[in-house]
Amino acid sequence: MVLHLNLGLCFYKKTYPLEKRRTNSKLFGAVVLEMKNDYAVLMGNILSLNSSTSKSEWSDPRDTLQGEACKRQRLSSSFSEDNSRLIPALPDEISLQILARVPRITYLNLKFVSRAWKEALVSSELFALRKELGTAEEWLYMLTKVSDDKLLWRALDPLSGRWQRLPPMPNVAFEDETKGLTALKMLRRVGSGIRIADVIMSWLGRRDALDRMPFCGCSIEAVDGCIYALGGFFKASALKSVWRYDPVKNSWSEASPMSVGRAYCKTGILNGKLYVVGGVTRGPGGLSPLQSAEVYDPHTGVWSELPSMPFAKAQVLPTAFLADLLKPIATGMTSYKGKLFVPQSLYCWPFFVDVGGEAYDPDMNSWFEMPSGMGEGWPARQAGTKLSVTVNGDLYALDPSNSLDSVKIKLYDHEDDAWKIVAGDVPIHDFTDSESPYLLASLLGKLLVITKDANHNITVLQADLQNDTSSSQSLLPPPDDSLGEQAAPSEESEGELWRVLATRSGRSTELVSCQSLKV
Repeated sequence: MVLHLNLGLCFYKKTYPLEKRRTNSKLFGAVVLEMKNDYAVLMGNILSLNSSTSKSEWSDPRDTLQGEACKRQRLSSSFSEDNSRLIPALPDEISLQILARVPRITYLNLKFVSRAWKEALVSSELFALRKELGTAEEWLYMLTKVSDDKLLWRALDPLSGRWQRLPPMPNVAFEDETKGLTALKMLRRVGSGIRIADVIMSWLGRRDALDRMPFCGCSIEAVDGCIYALGGFFKASALKSVWRYDPVKNSWSEASPMSVGRAYCKTGILNGKLYVVGGVTRGPGGLSPLQSAEVYDPHTGVWSELPSMPFAKAQVLPTAFLADLLKPIATGMTSYKGKLFVPQSLYCWPFFVDVGGEAYDPDMNSWFEMPSGMGEGWPARQAGTKLSVTVNGDLYALDPSNSLDSVKIKLYDHEDDAWKIVAGDVPIHDFTDSESPYLLASLLGKLLVITKDANHNITVLQADLQNDTSSSQSLLPPPDDSLGEQAAPSEESEGELWRVLATRSGRSTELVSCQSLKV
């Protein structure tokens, strides 16, 4: 009881500012008084029990045992009534109000307080309350490839600057259909950071990359409070599988599979639904690009087919030879102003030719040609992929150009149909030996660039492009140092565009993908 009393006081002082404590002083005083009264009653029962035991030393032993048994039974029922609550002497409604104001980074350790606490900390009721109170926190979730082609998930809490390791994606049974076998193999359906160039090279006979790296090329997206990992390769066979990570439960589960196996597909979120387009799959003649598209409703768990991308510019090639030689492929996807924009390329390894792109209108359920300036000026990352991110309704992309000294951030101006430079001198140190040299994300209304610094540490850079102070998260007291991995302290100089939000060691680590999620 003393422990719980101190714990309740500690939580109250941490989660309520001084002025709020003064406002609620009467209520809090009543709560503390009730806890003290219960504690006094409990100690009185214990002293009474000890006293009655000492007085009955000369009485009949059977009467003593019966009397002790009755009192222990009454005392046990009192303990049981208190232990059924999250915090003794506090209604669970008040306890949940306290827990909803505690930083989420501490939840991992608080689950060990008791079974009741563990159940409460993974309950939808608690996280619904956090959303209602405005204490929901937006974290950055990052997928990396480490040594031996293993994938590792970590989450960054930007308020405390701490990293938290996520559970690995689960092992599942998979049937090797390529050889007609029914033997089940326990493998991980995870992705990898190999470039799309490896897939293209495998079409020309070099399939060792796909055989060496199981489940490479899965795509990552976040919707409805969960992270989804979709498709990928296993031994050159494209998978339909979809895995879902729930940050509330801190666990992975299998979701409804896609209608067709896909690897390196492009994903986007629109109106709370997950859209998937393109990618490559395995057909009778080997690996081939996909033009099909489908959409997933996380509330119903159902996939629905969409009209296929027309790839209109690929249909007007001057000769049948070029049409057979140049393969159309979707190289990116973004949700912007209520529509999905998909840049496209024609390729013949090792060459990529940009051909603009197409956009999908969900209201009309049809595709139309992307604005020419948008498609032609969309900066390309390695292997022809187009990476972008929407921040506060604005579409950004990073242009690596041909020199590290000329890396720029570009903003798409839909009125002028042009990409315009909004920031230069992006502090990115190395492109040459990296399969995925950088990632883009939106966090707390700011643009993030995730890359490696000169010491090969993973660095999360935050840009202040508009000098705004938009942030929906309240500043909560930092948790104890033992509750998570401590990131390097943030660095910020007055007047500078970029600041280091967090870093961590990553000498042998490759960036794969990242998503932000508010829970």
